[in-house]
Amino acid sequence: MSFTGYPTFDTTLQKTNGILKQIEASYGWPKERRNQSYAGLRAVLHALRDRLTVEEAAQLSAQLPLLVRGIYFEDWDPSKVPMKMHRNDFLERIRSDFPYEVPGGVEQLFDTVIQALRRHITEGEWEDVRASLPKDMVTVLP
Repeated sequence: MSFTGYPTFDTTLQKTNGILKQIEASYGWPKERRNQSYAGLRAVLHALRDRLTVEEAAQLSAQLPLLVRGIYFEDWDPSKVPMKMHRNDFLERIRSDFPYEVPGGVEQLFDTVIQALRRHITEGEWEDVRASLPKDMVTVLP
């Protein structure tokens, strides 16, 4: 069934909803808490994007579903990246952008969101992302 009449838009809506549903399922949230799953996705994407170099951010984005890629690049200023964030700064960034409490805190939120995104990101690209981050941040990455 086509929602928009454009197969590309329908596909990205399905993939994005799948990511949000996976986040919700991880926490046992009903669909009514979609604002929380969206806020978690957005907070994690923006923190990760801003820690990466412009080149690595662009390479990672190329593997994201179209709608998620739009969320990823929302309000991005490539002249201000990479932001020098170590593990605690990175987690604090997510915490400040995510106004909800969740079991396991922001570390668990980060892991949950990344797991939901991983089916769209190749292993090679994920290894590139890991290699571009400081060693203390790699411990946060699944």
